[in-house]
Amino acid sequence: MSRSTPSHALSTSTSSRTSLLSARLPRRAALATLLLPLAACAAKSGDADAPASDGGGTDRPADGSASPAGGLTVTDPWVKAAEEGMTSGFGTLINGTAQDLVLSGARTAAASRVELHETTADGSGGMSMQEKEGGFALPAGGDLLLEPGGNHLMLIELTAALRPGDEVELILEFEDGTEHPFTATVKDFAGAQEHYEPEGSSGSGASDGGGAHGEHGGDE
Repeated sequence: MSRSTPSHALSTSTSSRTSLLSARLPRRAALATLLLPLAACAAKSGDADAPASDGGGTDRPADGSASPAGGLTVTDPWVKAAEEGMTSGFGTLINGTAQDLVLSGARTAAASRVELHETTADGSGGMSMQEKEGGFALPAGGDLLLEPGGNHLMLIELTAALRPGDEVELILEFEDGTEHPFTATVKDFAGAQEHYEPEGSSGSGASDGGGAHGEHGGDE
């Protein structure tokens, strides 16, 4: 004996399923709508927390400037070998900052004191050294060449012999109070016939306590 299902029962069942499915879909859609803004907020938060990059991999102040100590470099620094007395230091100072600087002094444990020297004609066809009053100007973006026969650092009263291959720690001092340490290599050098005539000397070459300093920059 066959059993038949009333048509109104089938209609009711189909309608119930359709209603249930329709009820579920809006809930899922609402959930997706809620999650999308949350994901977007999380992405923005991650971007904000990430460090900013200037494309060069170097941290820089917001105004683009740099401190003298960070933006100053010394290339090819070296000191002339000497057994005692005096000697000189050379190299190229490069001012990579946006500030004009004035090199006013220097110091090192290798000598009792360091002076800034310039070399000028002595009037007799030779060259004579003298202390540079007011220091050396180092304009923003410019450089200062310290070389035999020209401007240089004068190490006076050496505390020990400086032999080729040794290293000398020096500190540059600037007028604004900033400092810049660097290391120079000791080298043999012969050349640049200069005479150091400090104030009050007779002009025949000053004594440095270890013998006459007749030819600074040349063979001792």
